[in-house]
Amino acid sequence: MINNFQNHINSKLSFLKNSKLLLAISGGIDSVVLAHLCHSIGLNIALAHCNFNLRGKESDDDEDFVLQLAEDLDLEVFIESFDTKAYAKDHKLSIQMAARQLRYNWFKTLAEQLQFDYVLTAHHADDNLETFLINFTRGTGLEGLTGIPEVNDVFVRPLLPFSRADIEVYAKARKLKWVEDRSNNSTKYLRNKLRHDVIPILKQINPSLLDGFQKTISHLQGSSDIVDDSIEALFKNGIMKLTPTGFKLQISEIQKFYNPKAYLYRFLNTYGFTEWDDVVNLLQAQSGKWVQSSTHRLIKDRDFLLLSEILEDEHASMTVLETDKKLETPIGTLFFDEADAMLNTDKNTIYIDKSTITFPLTLRKWEDGDVFYPLGMQGKKKKVSKYLKDEKQSLLEKEQTWLLCSENNIVWILGKRADERFKVTEKTKHILKVELK
Repeated sequence: MINNFQNHINSKLSFLKNSKLLLAISGGIDSVVLAHLCHSIGLNIALAHCNFNLRGKESDDDEDFVLQLAEDLDLEVFIESFDTKAYAKDHKLSIQMAARQLRYNWFKTLAEQLQFDYVLTAHHADDNLETFLINFTRGTGLEGLTGIPEVNDVFVRPLLPFSRADIEVYAKARKLKWVEDRSNNSTKYLRNKLRHDVIPILKQINPSLLDGFQKTISHLQGSSDIVDDSIEALFKNGIMKLTPTGFKLQISEIQKFYNPKAYLYRFLNTYGFTEWDDVVNLLQAQSGKWVQSSTHRLIKDRDFLLLSEILEDEHASMTVLETDKKLETPIGTLFFDEADAMLNTDKNTIYIDKSTITFPLTLRKWEDGDVFYPLGMQGKKKKVSKYLKDEKQSLLEKEQTWLLCSENNIVWILGKRADERFKVTEKTKHILKVELK
């Protein structure tokens, strides 16, 4: 196996040979074999172990084993202890999902802080098959059937071409030691049930199951690449356009496709949507209708579907003191400064006659019924809602419209239009410059 592993690194993952690598190790047979293989061919590795404190003394024994392995191989090792049950409860996650989040977040943070180039994990061909079957049974698209990616951001999985049987033969031939996690034998978890009850039967039916599966994955990945190229072409053709809050899809172009639902699924499946009939129905819905997932919202706005992330309003309103020079807002940073004269004026910069305002100022989102006197309109009053409509602001842009107010009067619709009542005149003695960056 070591020769095949070396050949795989040389042909597919040669960038690892000159990289600083962090190897995720549980103490189980898979990660122990990966550590020995990487060490044997001279890769620059350090070990990282998570103690999830879920199995009492066994968890501590695993940690001690990893420490001893690091000493035997003369490798640097990092250990982190987690209160996994508390994290799962606080974040309303299953224990398995909580452990997954904790370890991947820690690995990535550790890599960034200590300048590791990549994090190696010991996923192998059988893990890949299990993941495929899990996604298949739960319902998924093409992206869920292409398997575990060999390289994904900083995470690299060098053992994906090798089976669990390959790993066991290597470990036993070299009389390696490892620890057994007894929870892996429990079939109450779907992955374990597939591993112990389903896949052995499939292998009895077809002893070459893994070889056939690897070919299938390769074909599906090729198909996925074709789809990705098609999506990229849609960006270039303007059907899909990026926006400050997400992206928008041109409805008339989507409707030209033979299967609009398939395209919408490909565009939006990574954003948590599940009710795909409702998503498709937006194409014919009235403007203003929307559907949402746990993280994103899709709105029908005239000729487009607009996607944006659902953000919690941390500040319903904010206060600006006269001494404030800088204020962080949800849409940028406001800067306040005295000015001797009006220089560059644009939609993100206004000049105010300071004597016309009363501190503290208030920054808030616009509301129905708000009115202002647009600068340059000779004292004519206008509803903010009418102004935004005339400016053809989308629903998402309207939602992100903020007002700078003095008492109950609008001084500025941020980034859009100032109010006539606060403009600088020949009689102005003190000018306040306000800039949004």
